[in-house]
Amino acid sequence: NRKAADMLGYTKGETMGKHFIQNFIQPENQDSVARVLNRAMAGEEAANYELPLLSQSGRRLTVLLNATTRRDAKGSVIGVVGVGQDITEINELMAESKRVADDLTRLIETANAPIFGINTAGQVTEWNRMVANITGYYKAEALGKDLVSTFISEQYKDSVSKVLKEALNGQETANFEFPLFTKSG
Repeated sequence: NRKAADMLGYTKGETMGKHFIQNFIQPENQDSVARVLNRAMAGEEAANYELPLLSQSGRRLTVLLNATTRRDAKGSVIGVVGVGQDITEINELMAESKRVADDLTRLIETANAPIFGINTAGQVTEWNRMVANITGYYKAEALGKDLVSTFISEQYKDSVSKVLKEALNGQETANFEFPLFTKSG
């Protein structure tokens, strides 16, 4: 159709009669695509299959494909009808988001400052190397523990709880100092 032609950079005349897999599928994906299409020819529909395509310019695209057996009036299989949605850009954005998230995770983990995170229940969700070095508690020991009741001394529990509650409500506090319990006391 016109959308597929626009996406791949081919005219209808350039695609009609051409072997789909050999001409439009990346070599490393030809076997898996052939299996999906062969199953569709046998009556087994494919839903949400990520179909890798190769445009005329050599750009790699990904289409989310639903493949259905095409039958004639007698019910005999005569081909496959594919309905797809170009998800190339979505996949690229997801890959970029993952890369940024991985970079931020590495930044937090290797920072020269103690960094911890909590969820809305006050349980530790992040505990970087520096806070582990300072407290003597490994990340695995801290995760899931209530920060205030486990790691804050009694005289600071109320003030730390207040600051954390305000932070969870969007009110930032800068340079709030408080002691953390260390493993050695």
